[in-house]
Amino acid sequence: MNILIIALQVLVVALSIIMGAFILLHKASGGGVSGMFGGGMTNSLNSTGVAERNLTRFTIAAAIIWAVAIMGLGIITRFTGQ
Repeated sequence: MNILIIALQVLVVALSIIMGAFILLHKASGGGVSGMFGGGMTNSLNSTGVAERNLTRFTIAAAIIWAVAIMGLGIITRFTGQ
């Protein structure tokens, strides 16, 4: 059971980093904080519609796997008392 806990913890950390990168890769859609840090200069670097949709799908898939891993850790911790 210990190896499962360690594997889930590694998965959560890795997915957290991956989701952060995916979120930062998304196209800025307005002013706000993204505009404050140079978001207006990226107009010529916008990704295509297909790339943006795929990035959104990958982000959602990573978030779902991350949530399942968190729930799995919670269930294991609840019933094993570790």
